[in-house]
Amino acid sequence: MTAAEPRAPGGTLPPILVVPALLGLALLVVPLGALVGRMEWANLWADITSPEAIDALLLSLGTGGIATLVCTVLGVPLALVIARARPGIAGVLRVLVTVPLVLPPMVGGVALLFLFGRSSPVGEVLATWGITLPFTTAAVVLAQVFVALPFLVLAVEGSLRTSGVEYENTAATLGAGRWRILWRVTLPLAAPGLLAGVILCFARAIGEFGATALFAGNAPGVTQTMPLAIYTAFNGAGVGQGTAVALSLLLLVTSLVVLLLVRGWRQGAPR
Repeated sequence: MTAAEPRAPGGTLPPILVVPALLGLALLVVPLGALVGRMEWANLWADITSPEAIDALLLSLGTGGIATLVCTVLGVPLALVIARARPGIAGVLRVLVTVPLVLPPMVGGVALLFLFGRSSPVGEVLATWGITLPFTTAAVVLAQVFVALPFLVLAVEGSLRTSGVEYENTAATLGAGRWRILWRVTLPLAAPGLLAGVILCFARAIGEFGATALFAGNAPGVTQTMPLAIYTAFNGAGVGQGTAVALSLLLLVTSLVVLLLVRGWRQGAPR
């Protein structure tokens, strides 16, 4: 008897599955194609350089960058704690971190408003110091951090668990201190996950809509980010619909770039 030849990848799948697979792919791709088809290419530059669009773009990039920095400062230690905690504690922490991913963004905005609103205990304390968060640019950043932080934490935590603790233990037996191990061993090994997490975090931050709308409002030049400008345009106010389509295309291109960068930094990713 001769050994059976190895099947090609996917060779065991029933051919009929190709039909729903193509329908699912079309459901994802065709609407994006419709968006590109509605773009008025002759007016593209004028649309994305209009004052309203520039304000929304700069606000999104600025707040998204600050939110990503905050997420990195807070998220990397949290990922380290989860990755090195006991399984039971790590599971609980992982669930808590994942909640904002499955929570409707509007609910997150309501929660932030109830926590930092002027009538809340925290809001009253902040008010005594002359600090007001709701409906300010700082509220945009806080909303972005709330929805984007899990992306960074989960990416870094997964990378840390994959790298294991063998190299850290070896460094410890050679006399390296905890901080030296962290900077010279742990973080370099987790670098691919950290880079991927930062990029995903930034992309999620600049695309945030629901929590920002409720907690920060929609004031042009103050809290109106690109997603809010797009929504406002299609409700008959703010920027024109041509500009809204141009901003939508810009967000789409940003998402594609992010996915390509993350794919390139993933170790062992299929080419």
